[in-house]
Amino acid sequence: MTTLHPGLVKVTERVMERSKASRQKYLARMKAAGDSMPDRKQLSCGNLAHAFAACSKSEKDTIKLMNAANLGIVTAYNDMLSAHHPFKDFPDMIKAAARDMGCTAQVAGATAAMCDGVTQGQPGMELSLFSRDNIAQSVGIALSHNMFDAALFLGVCDKIVPGLVIGAARFGYLPAVFVPAGPMPSGLPNKEKARIRQEYAEGKVDRDALLQAESDSYHSAGTCTFYGTANSNQMLMEFMGLHLPGSSFVNPNTPLRDALTYEATQQAARLTRLNGQYTPACEVLSEKAFINGIVGLLATGGSTNLTIHIIAMARAAGIIIKWEDFSDLSHVVPSLAHVYPNGMADVNHFHAAGGLGFMIRELLGAGLLHDDVSTIVGKGLHRYTQEPFLKEGQLEFREGTEVSLNEDVVRPTSNPYSPEGGLHVVHGNLGTGVVKISAVAKEHRIIEAPAVIFESQHDLQAAFKAGDLDKDCIVVVRFQGPKANGMPELHKLTPPLGVLQDRGHKVALVTDGRMSGASGKVPAAIHMSPEASEGGPLSKVREGDRIALNADTGELKVLVSDDEWAKRSPVKADLSDNFWGVGRELYSPMRAAVNAPEEGATIFRFEDFEE
Repeated sequence: MTTLHPGLVKVTERVMERSKASRQKYLARMKAAGDSMPDRKQLSCGNLAHAFAACSKSEKDTIKLMNAANLGIVTAYNDMLSAHHPFKDFPDMIKAAARDMGCTAQVAGATAAMCDGVTQGQPGMELSLFSRDNIAQSVGIALSHNMFDAALFLGVCDKIVPGLVIGAARFGYLPAVFVPAGPMPSGLPNKEKARIRQEYAEGKVDRDALLQAESDSYHSAGTCTFYGTANSNQMLMEFMGLHLPGSSFVNPNTPLRDALTYEATQQAARLTRLNGQYTPACEVLSEKAFINGIVGLLATGGSTNLTIHIIAMARAAGIIIKWEDFSDLSHVVPSLAHVYPNGMADVNHFHAAGGLGFMIRELLGAGLLHDDVSTIVGKGLHRYTQEPFLKEGQLEFREGTEVSLNEDVVRPTSNPYSPEGGLHVVHGNLGTGVVKISAVAKEHRIIEAPAVIFESQHDLQAAFKAGDLDKDCIVVVRFQGPKANGMPELHKLTPPLGVLQDRGHKVALVTDGRMSGASGKVPAAIHMSPEASEGGPLSKVREGDRIALNADTGELKVLVSDDEWAKRSPVKADLSDNFWGVGRELYSPMRAAVNAPEEGATIFRFEDFEE
C-alpha cells in the first residue's frame, strides 16, 4: 500500500477540520432529503400527468410502475458553441440506453452556455463569471420537479461545468454522472497560432490572416484543443470520479464517444436506490475528491479559473477550501504535463501520450492522490488508470499505459518538468492573488519595474499600439473585479505583453481581473483581492510606483514606504458604463451580492456555512 505524501495529508486534514461542522450539516441534509426524495409516489395524479404528458405510452407505463429509474438530463446544448454542439443528439442516445435497461430518461432542463472565446474583449464577457451561478440555479429549476432518481449533466466549458457541479451538490442525494462531449480534432499547430497572434498585434499581418489562423485552429464541433478552462474542467471531472474513466478527451461523433455516452447512462441507472449500487453525489463530492481535483489541476498546469471555481463548488458541498491549500499543495505536486499554453502539444496529443490515466497512475504511486474515494464507477480512484476501447462494437475498459508514450507531452513523477505545480498564490501589500507559472520561463518569474496603470484592457491595447509601453514595466489593470464589472477574462492582453517580452523588456501584469487557462508566458498576478472597486490596495497604486513580483516565492509588493502607503487614499473609478448594455443590467443584483474571488466569487451563501 502506497504511503501518502505528508504534504497531501497535512492539507487534507486541515480542510477536513476546517469543514467539519459545515460538512456534517450538509451531509445530514442530503441524507434527510434522500430518505424522502425523489419519490414519485408523493406526487399527485395531476403532478404526474403533467410530468409525463409528452412521453410515449411505453414510457408512461414504465414511470407509472414506480420500480424503474427515471433519469433527469440537464443539458448545456446549443449549436453556436463548438464544445456543446455534439450534445444535440445525446438525449436520444441517453433515452435509448435507459430504455435498454427498462428505465426512462427525460430532458429535465437546459442551462445557459456562453463562450468566453466569443466574448473575449467584448462587453458580454462581463456576464461570464456570473453565468456559473446562473447555471447552478438552472439545475435547481430542472431538478425541482422531484421526478428523478439520478441526473446526467451535459456540459464542458468554462463556467458550465462548475455551475453544474454546484447544482449537483445541492441535489446531492441524487447520483450525478457528468457526460463529456470531447475535443475537436487537432487543427493549426499551437506554435503557429501563437506566432500569427503576435504578428497581428505588431501589425505584421492583417486581420484576414489572423481570422484564417483562428478558423484553422477552431474548425469543427468539439471542445477547443488547448488546455484552457474547458479542458481543465474535463480533467477535474475525471480526477474527482464524476466521468467514466478515460472519457474526457475522446473526440465527438465517433463510435467510442457514443459507446461512452451509452455506458454513462446505464451507469447512472445502476447508481440509483432502485438498482442496488446507490451512490449519491454527496458521497462522491468529498473533501478527498476535491483535494484530488486540486492535485490534478497543479500537476497538469491547468486553468487559473479553477482556483475560484473549486472553492465555490466545494462550498456547495459543505467543504471550505482556501487559496493556501492550493499554494501548499503546489509545493509538493510536480508538474507532469506540457499542453498548450504550457507547451506546444494539444489535448489530443496529451491523450494519445497516456493522458489522464497515466497521470493518475503516477500520482497515486507517488502518494499524491487519495485512492479511498467514491466514484461513479465504484470505490477507489485507481479505477481511473483504465482507458476505454471498443472490441467488436462492445465497450471495455483496459489498464492504460504504464509509461509515457511521449515525454515531451507528459512525464512520470520520476522525471517531472518541475518539482512543483503550475500555480502559486502571491501575497504582499497589494493583497492576495494567483499566478500561473507553468508557462512562464524561469528567467521571467522575478521582476521589479515601474507601474503603468490602466482601468481598461482596451486602454492598454491603445497604449501598446502607440508605442507607450516599449519599456520595462509592470502593467496594472484594475477595477476588473467581480463587483466592478463581473471580473472578465483579460486574455486579449496576452499578445501585446508577449511582444514586449520578446523585445527584451521585463514585463508583468497585476490585475484584479482574470486571465483564464490561456494565461501565457508573461508573469501575471491575477484575481487580486480585495478588488480595487472595494478600496483594495490596487486602487492606491500610482503611475511610476516600483512593484516587485517574485512568482517563485509568492511575493508581490509595491515599493512604497509604510508611512506614505498609509496616507494614500484609494482612487475611485466611474464604473457606470459597466452596468448596462448586452444584458449587463440584468445582472446588477449579482454584482451587488458577489463575494471575493478567494471565497469563490459567488452570490451563494449556503446556510451550511452560517455561524
